[in-house]
This record gives sequence, C-alpha cells and structure tokens, in this order.
Amino acid sequence: MNTTIPRCILAGLSGGTGKTIVSLALTRAFARSGLTVAPFKKGPDYIDAKWLGLAARRACSNLDPYFHTDEVLRSLIFHKSCGADLSLIEGNRGLFDGKDEHGTCSTAELARKLSAPVILTIDCTKMTRTVAAIVQGCSNFEPGLNLAGVILNRTAGERHRSVLRRSIETHTDVPVLGMLPKITHDPIPERHMGLISDQEYDGTDYGDVDRALDSLADLADEWLDMASIKDVMTGAPDFGPAPGPLFSGGPAPKRARIGYVHDAALWFYYPENLEALEHAGAELVRLSILDDAPWPELDGLYLGGGFPEIFAARIAANRGALASIKRLADAGRPIYAECGGFMILCDWLEYEGERHRMTGVFPAGTTFCRRPQGLGYTEAVAERASVFYPRGETVLGHEFHYSVCLDDRGKPGDSTMKMVRGKGVLGDRDGLLYKNTFAGYNHIHALAVPDWGERFVKAAAR
Repeated sequence: MNTTIPRCILAGLSGGTGKTIVSLALTRAFARSGLTVAPFKKGPDYIDAKWLGLAARRACSNLDPYFHTDEVLRSLIFHKSCGADLSLIEGNRGLFDGKDEHGTCSTAELARKLSAPVILTIDCTKMTRTVAAIVQGCSNFEPGLNLAGVILNRTAGERHRSVLRRSIETHTDVPVLGMLPKITHDPIPERHMGLISDQEYDGTDYGDVDRALDSLADLADEWLDMASIKDVMTGAPDFGPAPGPLFSGGPAPKRARIGYVHDAALWFYYPENLEALEHAGAELVRLSILDDAPWPELDGLYLGGGFPEIFAARIAANRGALASIKRLADAGRPIYAECGGFMILCDWLEYEGERHRMTGVFPAGTTFCRRPQGLGYTEAVAERASVFYPRGETVLGHEFHYSVCLDDRGKPGDSTMKMVRGKGVLGDRDGLLYKNTFAGYNHIHALAVPDWGERFVKAAAR
C-alpha cells in the first residue's frame, strides 16, 4: 500500500543564498498556522538542524545520501514524518553540488531518491533577466528533477521584483512562489561553523529565540505565496510502500546507565544516536560540564561536539565534572567522544591565546584556529579493535572543526583508525584510545553504523 508524505526540498544555488532563513521562515509560519511540520536537514549538520527543530517545535533529523543507504533515507523520512501535516527538507550547498563532478550525494540526488519536489531559493542581488536563465538551466540540468518553484531572495524594490517576475514567467514555466526583500537586520547572526547557537541566544544582546523565529514567519506570511508552497508539498508523488523500522528488533530492556553531556558547550548529537542507545538498552542521563551539580554513577559516557572553546574557562574551572570524566576513563568505563568531546579529553584547550586545563585523559592539546582545519565527509578504517569498532570495519562520517590537535610530547595516544578520507586528529589518524575511551574529530550517525549503539551499551553493561 502506497503512503502519502506531503514534502518538498528547499534548495539554493550555493551556500549563503538565504535558504536557511527561508526554511526557518516557512517552517515557523506553517507551524504557527496550526500545521505540524516535520523538519529535515540534508547533509551532516547540527546547527541548522537545531534551529529548524526550534522553528517547527519538533526535533529535526538529518538525511544524507553519503552515509545513509536508500533504505535508511526512506525509513528516516517516513518514520519521522509520522503525525506531521508537512515535511520540509532544507538542502545544503548548491542544488547540484556533491562530492564529485557527477553531483554524487547532492541535494538534487536526495530529491530524486525521495521523489521530492524542489523549491529553489535564489539570491537576486544585482540581477534581473539573468535569473530566468539560471532557473531555466537548473530546470533542465538533470533528468528526473522536479523544480516546482522558485523563491527570489534579497530583492531591491517593486521595480526589481516586477522585472524578475516577468523575466521568469516569460522565459520559463517555473512558478515564482514569493519574493523577499533585503533584510537590513539579520535576526539570527552567524559566527564560525554557522548560525549562533540558540543556547547562547536567549537572554543576550541577540534577543529571544521565539521572537526571532516569529519575525521570520512574519516575513513569510507577508512576502511568500504560502498557499501555493503548501500545494507543492501536498502535490508530491505518493511515497510508495512503507519502509522498515529505523532500528532492527524490539527495544532491549534497560541494562546500562550512560550519561551524555548536553549543554551550551556540547550539544552536537543526532537524535537517532541517542535513540540507538536507548533502543539497545541504555538509560540515558543528561549532564552538564558547565555547572557543579554532582554526577550520578555511570556505566558509560557520550561526549558529543559543540563549542567547548567558547566556554573553555568555565569548563576548566569545573574541576568536579572533569575529575568525574577522568575517573570513568581510568576505570575503563566506555567513553565515546566526538570533536568537542575529544578536545575536553585532552590535557589543555587553547583559545584566543590562553590555555585552559582539561581532563588530561590524552597527553595532547587542541588550539582554536581562524579557519576550518577539517571539513567534509570522512571514511575511516579501524586498524585496531576497540569496544566500539572491530578491526577492519569501515566507518563513514564527517568532520567540521576549527581546532587542531597539538602534541607536546610525541605520540598523544594510541590511534585506532586510519582516515581514508578526511583529516582526523593527527595526519591521517583518528580514534585515540585509552582503555575503553575512544576519541577523535570524526562524527558518526548511528543509522550509518548500525551496530554502534549495541556495542556501546553492551560494553557499558559489562
């Protein structure tokens, strides 16, 4: 029996065209009107996904054809769209940009895999008729792509908008679904790695998260053809037969208590990673390294990525939490740390010329740089076994970090993973291992490494 999922992909011509702002505006506007929106983000991303979840008031999931199989992609959007009226997927980079000249793993490829209509956001700064040529080219560039409409962004005035609309309607059959003016004040500013974190937004000079998202929804209601955009989504093709479950088998009984640090310093967690641990029998305990609340007894610990450099002084001052982490590592409890979590497991973290003492699990340090030091998809092979990966396993993931690992005393620790693609911690190495503590710059998605959750919980239960 075929299923129906009203859906679309909101794409752009490149990064910086405004597709994130438009996606947030549409999501909040639809949600505010009483519709339930299931938000998705194409590609490996935590920050945009978090904002989309806030706009929808519903958790956002990531879809990526690099590390997700076609079956997983279909299962993800199917199960995460349950109970939703609309499913909105924000693309990444340019519509046809992938990891090679064929556009492999591009937003366009994802659209074809999910039979999703595409709405293209175009930055129209200093352009008029040329936009029609761009629309026509995108419409015909790849077979099987359903370019269902365009949203024109950063338009200069009524005359500009009039020429743009007439040009597109004259030379293409792609409908214009709205035209946004230039925004003089960006309600959600950027910094390194993307939009500022929502957890640093409320109560600061930036203002209030909900007020910022509502201001974007106001723009959508005023300038976009919301009814036609909804028609594009409800007119998406039948999704086909219902796919299988996200996780194999039934949920296991609780058998291990695993903590995970989730605060303003560390919050890069794919929801499915936490769901995988719970499915495998973990009792999850949310923790913070920014306050001095005592930690409970734990069988394991998960340290995700985030912005530890911004809070380095506060983390360094919280010797109780850092000592708790060190005790768990010394006791051989399984600890899995990605990127920001890895930085906290080192001896020190350097930010803006000042070194801050961390846990000292690994004899190395990290320093923050002005430019990205690792960016993009990764492929790693386990050359040594750990409780998380058997020897010989290939792990697909991604990395995005501005810090670099520095080693004052030679070898910072035994590494287990060879990077076939990506930077890793040192050279082409990643996955430092101390007893059962595994750490590196690589991020994984649990549905791309289906046994990761089971191994983690099994090791913690032991």
